[in-house]
Amino acid sequence: MTDLKETLANIARAIVDSPDDVVVSVTDETETSITLKLTVAPPDMGKVIGKHGKIAKAIRQLMKVAATGAGKKVTVDIE
Repeated sequence: MTDLKETLANIARAIVDSPDDVVVSVTDETETSITLKLTVAPPDMGKVIGKHGKIAKAIRQLMKVAATGAGKKVTVDIE
């Protein structure tokens, strides 16, 4: 699922101040689902999460739409 990893990485890089510190890894994958872990620099955590988690929720929603096209359910963990 390189496409989903790359999509998440591109979204995160557009938001953060340190795009070189963005790392996306697959922590679990089955035929019907995938879990992605997004890691960003500590100073960028607030930008990725947003007020009351609005940015994180939007990122997860975008990834769900992208995964639907691939026929999978996606879970995004942000660290």
